[in-house]
Amino acid sequence: MPTVLRLNGFRFYFYSHEPNEPPLIHVDRGDATIKVWLVSLEVAKSRGFRAHEIGGIVDMVTDHQTLFLERWHEYFG
Repeated sequence: MPTVLRLNGFRFYFYSHEPNEPPLIHVDRGDATIKVWLVSLEVAKSRGFRAHEIGGIVDMVTDHQTLFLERWHEYFG
C-alpha cells in the first residue's frame, strides 16, 4: 500500500494489487475511507465521511491530481 501523501490528517494511497483498475486514490482519516477515480475525479465509493466532507476531499485530490497520476504510472508502469 504505497502512501503518496499525508495532508491535514488524511492519508492518500493506493493498493499495490489494483493494476487492472483505472488510476485511483484511496483517502483515509481515522476509520473513514473514500476511493476517487483520478481521471474523472468521481467518487467510486465512500464510507464514514459525511457528505459535506466529500467535496473537500475531492478538492484535495484535484489539487494533487498530477502528483497522484505520476505516482500511479510510476508504480504500475
